Amino acid sequence: MYKLLRPFLFRLSPEKAHHLTFSLLEFAKQVPGALALVGGVRPPKGAAVEVMGLKFPGPVGLAAGMDKDAAHVDALARIGFGFVEVGTLTPVAQPGNERPRLFRLKADRALINRMGFNNGGVQAAVVRLRKRTPGIIVGGNIGKNKVTPNEQALEDYVKCFEALHPVVDYFVVNVSSPNTPGLRALQEKGPLLAILNELKRRADELAVNGEQRMVNGSDSGHRSPITGHQSPITSHRSPKPILLKIAPDLTDGELDDIVAVVRESGIAGVIATNTTIAREGLKMPKAEVEAIGAGGLSGPPVRKRSTEVVRYLRERLPRPVVIIGVGGIDSAEAAMEKLNAGADLVQVFTGLIYEGPALLKRINATFAARMAPRMDTDEHR
Repeated sequence: MYKLLRPFLFRLSPEKAHHLTFSLLEFAKQVPGALALVGGVRPPKGAAVEVMGLKFPGPVGLAAGMDKDAAHVDALARIGFGFVEVGTLTPVAQPGNERPRLFRLKADRALINRMGFNNGGVQAAVVRLRKRTPGIIVGGNIGKNKVTPNEQALEDYVKCFEALHPVVDYFVVNVSSPNTPGLRALQEKGPLLAILNELKRRADELAVNGEQRMVNGSDSGHRSPITGHQSPITSHRSPKPILLKIAPDLTDGELDDIVAVVRESGIAGVIATNTTIAREGLKMPKAEVEAIGAGGLSGPPVRKRSTEVVRYLRERLPRPVVIIGVGGIDSAEAAMEKLNAGADLVQVFTGLIYEGPALLKRINATFAARMAPRMDTDEHR
């Protein structure tokens, strides 16, 4: 069904197609059986996996950037996603960069975007997430506002962290988008460690002192400076996991710094990778690519490098450190490539636009088939 809709959607500008697609998804959610027509099927039981102390219905999640404002979590969970990552969210609403800011590279089945963290602000997302269906695993991807200087970036990350803490299951610190000026400088070891250490400290504090207060609704303990609300959807005894999202453009030396930061901060793991600023090996004519201008490239052109980063990190960060692989996943084969390289979970974005929800069904089925022999072995021990 999606393949019949795609030619029509691709006649529209990418942003218009995005908004129309989600409108159709919300409509289909209300009609029994309609989501199945577009290829949406919940993950089979055999695809379930436990990571970071969380039970994921399936191994494939939605990468941040598609449901920035947490407006479609319930619908997305019903088409095959094992988890949904919302954001990137900032403390204050911001419009993002000027349009056009999203471009299709059809010959490469890729996208270039320079959205610029356009979102309605973290408080609006918190309100929506309080209404989501219990049991859906949601990650909160957080960033800084464009006008916030890097020297004050920590304050923005803390505000988003505290606001989202009662309503998400894990966090992602985004310092790797190429579309906010100066943001990638925060990937350097010094400023990055300062951000992660403080967030980890607050996560530990909330796990010990704050969660019980939030569950009981009392006024003691740590209160969010933005929302003031304290009634969570879920309650965790252990600190909520924190992941770091990194760029594929880092050198091996810079990746070694990331490894050191993960070890020193004690965060749960890494999402590898964000979009790339590289433009090598594209099928689209060079002049057309240059005419698009700046932005992050996603899709198959980043697949190889992101897999290399996953493998490099896994060799240096053994489990239980978590790695989520993302970049160029538009088939079950591409997803298995990331998992075989050492990823625990995968995320899709551009592949969903080109393949539709049937992509999730194929990945989940392939993963479940791979897990079946292991389950049989465990049962007969």
